[in-house]
Amino acid sequence: MKIFNTRLSTPSDVQKTQLAEQYKADDYLLLDFDTRQHSRFRAITVSGEAVGVDLPRTGVLKGDDVLINESGELMQVIAKPQAVTKVTADNDFLLMKGAYHLGNRHVPLMFDHSFDQGDGGYALYFENDHVLAQMLENLGLHIESTSVPFEPETGAYQTGQGHAHGHSHSHAHSHSDSHSHKESHDHSHDESHSHGHSHSHHDALVGRSNDG
Repeated sequence: MKIFNTRLSTPSDVQKTQLAEQYKADDYLLLDFDTRQHSRFRAITVSGEAVGVDLPRTGVLKGDDVLINESGELMQVIAKPQAVTKVTADNDFLLMKGAYHLGNRHVPLMFDHSFDQGDGGYALYFENDHVLAQMLENLGLHIESTSVPFEPETGAYQTGQGHAHGHSHSHAHSHSDSHSHKESHDHSHDESHSHGHSHSHHDALVGRSNDG
């Protein structure tokens, strides 16, 4: 089994051509957010080949990250569309208010306007949570379920890990549909809603698949 253990920061033109050819052959990884949080895991390429990932703990894998192994073989990671909650509002102030309340609960959030909001609209996305959805509706925000590649914001102090809006790919393909993020949420169903997060970045390879 091929083991990919290094992130390739800037693919060369030759490598970009190779990645484009691999994409046409379904030789890439389509991973949800939960899987992309781990530094060590097994996964199945879209074409059905089992591979391993064994990286230093350098942050969450992003859609379009490229991995390389000791033999120089490449593997591109693409963020898998997943079920999330989309939040919109009648005005920017109300949306900021919603973002504040979600951020105060340490909820991973994606800020975006590239899916279906047009040039002027903005939306928040977070992993489905009916308690949070009810809180936002009570604040006057609009809630709906959708499926997109989920790429939440990283910490402001994590250099080089910023969120890239627009989801453009070096091999010139696009997908319209972003971890199933396995957090442990302890909800108290009242106004003082609290979250206890359990992020397990295990050192053992964990089995993953791309088909569900």
